[in-house]
Amino acid sequence: MFYDSADDGSEDSRVQLSDIDLTDMDRFQHAFPHEWFTFLRREAPVWFHPPTDTEGNERGFWVATKYEDVVAVSRDWQSFSSEKSPDADSGGIMIPDIGPEGGVGTMMLMMDPPQHTRYRKIVSSAFTPRVIKLFEEQVRRRSAEIVDNVIGRGGCDFVTDVAAELPLQAIAEILGVPQEDRGKLFDWSNKMVGSSDPEYLVGPDEAMNVSVEMFTYANALGEEKRLAPTDDIVTAIVNAEVDGERLSDMEFDMFFMLLSVAGNETTRNAITHGMLAFLEHRDQWDRLREHPELFDLAAEEIVRWASPVIYFRRSVTKDVELHGQQLKAGDKITVWYPSANRDDDVFERPFEFDVGRTPNPHLGFGGRGPHFCLGSNLARLEIKALFEELTRRVPDIEAQEPPARLRSNFIHGIKHLPVGWTTPN
Repeated sequence: MFYDSADDGSEDSRVQLSDIDLTDMDRFQHAFPHEWFTFLRREAPVWFHPPTDTEGNERGFWVATKYEDVVAVSRDWQSFSSEKSPDADSGGIMIPDIGPEGGVGTMMLMMDPPQHTRYRKIVSSAFTPRVIKLFEEQVRRRSAEIVDNVIGRGGCDFVTDVAAELPLQAIAEILGVPQEDRGKLFDWSNKMVGSSDPEYLVGPDEAMNVSVEMFTYANALGEEKRLAPTDDIVTAIVNAEVDGERLSDMEFDMFFMLLSVAGNETTRNAITHGMLAFLEHRDQWDRLREHPELFDLAAEEIVRWASPVIYFRRSVTKDVELHGQQLKAGDKITVWYPSANRDDDVFERPFEFDVGRTPNPHLGFGGRGPHFCLGSNLARLEIKALFEELTRRVPDIEAQEPPARLRSNFIHGIKHLPVGWTTPN
């Protein structure tokens, strides 16, 4: 058996602050360090993480681990900016500082209201519950086809053959990307979010080449949609105006990158972590098979358990107090979603995987602020549809090897998960 987290928070009594290095990606690849966060929630809910760059190129940053603090930071965009620090032309959503060349101010994820609100409005109509409901039959058909393609083999790599396929097909459809090109989205996503992982490792030159390749493809697709509009998001983006002006090439490129990467990476990892949780909690797998009325609740529990995005960073815009700590304008603060989703002040038995958990106010789709996940309704549908198919058709699925985890402290990713089952007669 390959338990999803060797650290369930029970060993936090052995932890000291000096042990904790949240920039140590090797530690996250080994297993998510829940014991660190259990310790921090109890002893230092808002903690200043010292710099780890020995050359002095990076500053330290604040770490918020409690549910209430993560929500507070997420909601208060006036004090905690997704864009840039008040004293520098840099900022962003990750611990290292970046500037406009990295998307600050041009990617929706790295904007604050009211600019963020105007940009989000361009694509939000494609993700409303009403539209996703119309998409449901197609998602269920694609889920059945994905299982059809592997069931006779008696096993597969669950990540590449199952979990990645449905989100890729769905986001390709929504963007207007031909299905035969969805593999490009998969490859670009892996290299962008897994740039520190040996399997996807890319140097600065190759990283630039990946971006150029994606943006060249996006611009060609955008030009095609200008000449022959269709009912998809790329058509909407290339014809959109903000404050009376069309989006620049850079703004369009950033839209395409955000939607194509976020639209498949996070749901892929939620599905994979969900499968791994079921493999290690067979009672919950059997419970879901016997009680299909629990699928809605199960989808929420899978997202809580997975917490596909590990953290986001914000820049403090003014002196402010948070959980008794004095933060200064220009400071960095990070909010850690897997920690908030294991906070025992909010969740009973937070380290138990419970497909019937209710209430379940998890933060797996982000905080409660303006950056709440745009595709949450689509992700829920994809998770439910795929697991409905899997529980019905491969009831005896089991792990064949331990999961291969992504070397990242930003995305809670699994790269490979070999599984097997009895082939049907």
